[in-house]
Amino acid sequence: MDSIEQRLRRALADTHENEPRPLAELELPFGGDRWLTPTFMSSLRRAAVLAPVVRRQQGYSMLLTRRSEAMNSHKGQISFPGGRRDEIDTSAAANALREAQEEVGLDPSQVDVLGYLNDYPTISRYRVTPVVGLIDGGFTAVAAPAEVAEVFEIPMEIVLDPRAYQRKSLSREGLILPFYELNWGGYRVWGATAGMLRDLCKRVHDNER
Repeated sequence: MDSIEQRLRRALADTHENEPRPLAELELPFGGDRWLTPTFMSSLRRAAVLAPVVRRQQGYSMLLTRRSEAMNSHKGQISFPGGRRDEIDTSAAANALREAQEEVGLDPSQVDVLGYLNDYPTISRYRVTPVVGLIDGGFTAVAAPAEVAEVFEIPMEIVLDPRAYQRKSLSREGLILPFYELNWGGYRVWGATAGMLRDLCKRVHDNER
């Protein structure tokens, strides 16, 4: 059986961050795509996150963070290391790696960028590019307390299990918007982060058909 690393490398081999970037399938209800107008899309601020796959002795895992309660937005929620693109960022990968270094102390030289997931537009008006990177298991996270309350890892066997994702919905601006949720070890991963994880899961399984 192929290792998780081999499966990821194959599934992401043809991805890149060149424009135009593909959008994630949001599975919006009928009429829900009305907010994805060209005007709305052009107004989105660029951002990137790092989806760090850690190669541990006991297996592969996905590193995630729980945001500090002191943050202005999305406080206490589960997320990837990442954030808004700065002028110094030469690419989405540079953006994601810089943020990961700031938030969890990850040296960019420790990351092997495997590829990219489709861009994810958020209701907070960001267009997020997820960058998937592989990290050797010797890495120990050092959380920046102003931004990160906790760093934890979910086994990749869970992340790549389609049955782990539950489809739910919320009401926003008169629309019922669907989202995915993953629950593991007392952690509730939902919204954009769960959507990106499911996108990775789906990409790996589609590649193996």
